Amino acid sequence: MKGMWWKLLGVCLVCYAIIRGFTVEVPALPILHETVRNLFYHVTMWFAMMILMLVSVISSIKFLAASKESSDILAEQSAHVGMLFGAMGLATGMVWAYFTWGDWWVNDPKLNGAAVTMLVYLAYFILRGSMEDPIKRAKVSAVYNIFAFVLLIVFLKILPDMSDSLHPGNGGNPGFKIYDTTAALKTVFYPAIIGWILIGVWIVNLRVRFKKLSIKNEENL
Repeated sequence: MKGMWWKLLGVCLVCYAIIRGFTVEVPALPILHETVRNLFYHVTMWFAMMILMLVSVISSIKFLAASKESSDILAEQSAHVGMLFGAMGLATGMVWAYFTWGDWWVNDPKLNGAAVTMLVYLAYFILRGSMEDPIKRAKVSAVYNIFAFVLLIVFLKILPDMSDSLHPGNGGNPGFKIYDTTAALKTVFYPAIIGWILIGVWIVNLRVRFKKLSIKNEENL
């Protein structure tokens, strides 16, 4: 993506979501009450993470198909930023859990699945760091990245849907749409998703450029 317009749009949408998210009128829902505002931050972080991990795995597939170094760089940096958003998603989720479920961490399939997913991607970076040969590292990492993304889908979507969960839409709990019935919530939630994704893409773009410059400098030494 070229130009500044999408970067400025991302900044504006995130600033809007932060400010409006704390001031918009929210429905008086049982148990959730004012914590429903975390919808604008916790859920949107996971949306951004999923998009970035999708970019990462697609880039890994492209590398396996064409062996282009740029694809491997994009895969690695997208996963890095995806982990950042995943960590923020976990942190905001723990805060939400404390004020709605009474503890920072409960034995919930989605919470446990999120933690396992983060460990799976942590292993991706450990694997990359364990190999010095750049071609071998890129190929092995690309294969593992595909495996990691499959596990992400399994642990964050498939397994929680097959078991009881405290999260909306699982275990007899009302689905997310109940929290999204007011127009006021929609005017913050959807811009927040777009904004955080754009900010994530921007960070990836910067990291990719920095990585390419670092490689170029090493080659010139």
